[in-house]
Amino acid sequence: MNNIKYIKLLSLVILIGFQCALAQKKPRTEPTPATRTEKDLLGEKQIPFDAYYGVQTARALENFQVSGMKTNFYPDYVKAYAIVKLAAARANAEDGRLKKEKLDAIEKACLAVMDGKYHDQFIVDLYQGGAGTSANMNSCEVLANIALEMSGHKKGEYQFIEPHDDLNMGQSTNDVYPTAIKVALILHNEKLIKEAEALSQSFHKKGDEFKNIVKMGRTEGQDAVPMTVGQEFHAFGNQLDAEIAALKRAETFLYEQNMGATAIGTGITASPGYAEKCAVHLAKITGKPIVMSKDLIAATSSQQGFVVYSSALKSYAIALSKISSDLIFLASGPRTGIFEINLPALQPGSSIMPGKVNPVMPELMNEVCFKVIGNDLTVTLAAHSGLLQLNAFEPVEAIAMFESQGLLFKSLPLFRKQCIDGITVNEDVQKRNIERSIGIVTALNPVLGYEKTTELAKEALQSGKGILELIREKKLLTEDQIKKLMDPVTLTGQK
Repeated sequence: MNNIKYIKLLSLVILIGFQCALAQKKPRTEPTPATRTEKDLLGEKQIPFDAYYGVQTARALENFQVSGMKTNFYPDYVKAYAIVKLAAARANAEDGRLKKEKLDAIEKACLAVMDGKYHDQFIVDLYQGGAGTSANMNSCEVLANIALEMSGHKKGEYQFIEPHDDLNMGQSTNDVYPTAIKVALILHNEKLIKEAEALSQSFHKKGDEFKNIVKMGRTEGQDAVPMTVGQEFHAFGNQLDAEIAALKRAETFLYEQNMGATAIGTGITASPGYAEKCAVHLAKITGKPIVMSKDLIAATSSQQGFVVYSSALKSYAIALSKISSDLIFLASGPRTGIFEINLPALQPGSSIMPGKVNPVMPELMNEVCFKVIGNDLTVTLAAHSGLLQLNAFEPVEAIAMFESQGLLFKSLPLFRKQCIDGITVNEDVQKRNIERSIGIVTALNPVLGYEKTTELAKEALQSGKGILELIREKKLLTEDQIKKLMDPVTLTGQK
């Protein structure tokens, strides 16, 4: 019995010893630290270990918690920073200032961000003091740390790739920041124009669909002369076409940029020829005819590109708002309004009035347009408030224009699909209006003369009868003559 106990005890000792030996052979893993230490001129700061941003971004997070909207709220804006930094790195490499191994790492980092990766690291609030320094340094730090990891280094090992010396080489926030804004606006303008053109095409399709339906045109809210519903909708489309052309022209004012200007336009810290090379690379990357400004000092303080482009957005919004209001008016009723057209019914219109349906999409479009118009005033005020060689209020200009682009881009397809494409015409209402309208008398001037038509108009007003009704009573024209005069082509001047 004792032997059995001894054997069991010996076995237990051997097992424990074996487990201890295994434990000694197994490599120990060090726990991942929660933070890393970075420093700037204000001192050291703890940065989350997994964060790709650095100390200056961390300070911005403390200083500018304002809107909750971060750089990455607009993906094209994040992409624009990567484009600008890539162009700058390639220009510096051509000048021999940036070594090839660093360029390769920075290129990989920029291309990854351009491809939509790491956007969650661009987290500085869009509202910020410092003329955009925080946004620029956020991009420098994130791209540097991505490049470090892709090169086999750890985040924060800036002795290999440094946010200031490498990612901001020959640059300043004062040329990077406005250039990034311009590139972002250009990228998104292309998308916005596609949606604007699709909306305009919808109006033109309706113009073709309604080309033979005659209605009364109105000036100052009063009956004027006949036209077709098709002409009215083609006019809506043509108004928007003109505004789209203005947006395209306004984009050209964004092509001139000041990369290489550095602090105030003198090019301090940049190498000779760098500015020209930077513009060439920006043009190649974006596929747009971007050029260097002839006067970098003027370009660094000038806000012309932003003012012109914002104004074009406003002009488009004004036209679209007017059209939206026209549609609301034309669809008013159904029993006590104009009721010439029907807008698609999308939702019940009242919590108290049964059967009511409201023109919600034109109303939404008006709200968006009002905001765009207001944003243009913000750009105007910020642009004229710059001091000497720099405008410190470019952040709010960017916010205003990005918001205007974004609101229009998202609302235009809704307006098109859920409103314009589904519009129908109340032909009976249009015909009755034409029959009873006094305005049609103008078309009779060449046949009956001004004096006779004036008498007819006066009698129609007094009696409540329609012009055609009186003409038939007085037998002033035959039915064939009336039919010929009422032909849509003849009546509305169509060719």
